[in-house]
Amino acid sequence: MIGLLLVAIGVMFEETGSSMGKYEVARKKESLYAMGFLSIFWGIIVLLGIGWYRYDELTFSFASLPTLIPRVFLEIILFFITLHAILQADRSTFTFLRIWTLPLLILADIMFGYSISNSQIIGIMFIIFAFIFLSAHHGFSKKGRLLSFISAVLAVATISLYKYDITYFNSVEIEQIIMGLSILFVLFLTAWIRDRENLFRYLSQPLFLLQSLCAGIGSVVINFAYLFNAASIITTIKRSFSMLVAIVAGKQYFNEKKIGVKLGAFLLISFGLVVMLF
Repeated sequence: MIGLLLVAIGVMFEETGSSMGKYEVARKKESLYAMGFLSIFWGIIVLLGIGWYRYDELTFSFASLPTLIPRVFLEIILFFITLHAILQADRSTFTFLRIWTLPLLILADIMFGYSISNSQIIGIMFIIFAFIFLSAHHGFSKKGRLLSFISAVLAVATISLYKYDITYFNSVEIEQIIMGLSILFVLFLTAWIRDRENLFRYLSQPLFLLQSLCAGIGSVVINFAYLFNAASIITTIKRSFSMLVAIVAGKQYFNEKKIGVKLGAFLLISFGLVVMLF
């Protein structure tokens, strides 16, 4: 239940930050790279603070390099693909399509030795049925579908590698600080080379500062949730809560259609969660 609570809190903050970013980029008030920067900056700062406070408890193993290095490259690729997917796709379409991460994560969890019960598998199957229901009723927009799906597939590898590293080698803080700083470096380099853009200037504006804080708090809380359950379970909960928030945001701020169909799919997902968790 601790993992469930952490994910619920994290998703609320994370989806708020993502929706704000999508809205501001659409208004041309911020760039794609600024959106990425704002989404991870405070998460890194918070992790650095936690790491400093828990310095004596931090662990890093050089034995993690065979999994850590591939994860760094995959996370950078995934980050940029996800940014483009968020901008191109409807909020609800993006979150619903990323459900494809889940059945593949079940296989990955089994490979890494985590125990998955029959009820959990049945619950996730209900979630997959919700995706089929959405497809049959044309609940997806065409924009950004491919990028959203690629993002879902790549997430299987990055989440599995992350769970493996924090289980057997590194503390959460060390693992995510390395990852965050790597992505931040690539963002800064790309923004400067392409547009001579100073990403730090956005932090001086209250609206962008709020966007960054929401995204940062959300990502940190969700990262710690992976300590309490298998990756497939945490990701299932995260994707499901994200769908509900995205449906509301899509209707309220982006005038998305097929809301009734999407809510029906969410109910199927909620039932799947009940079966899976209890």
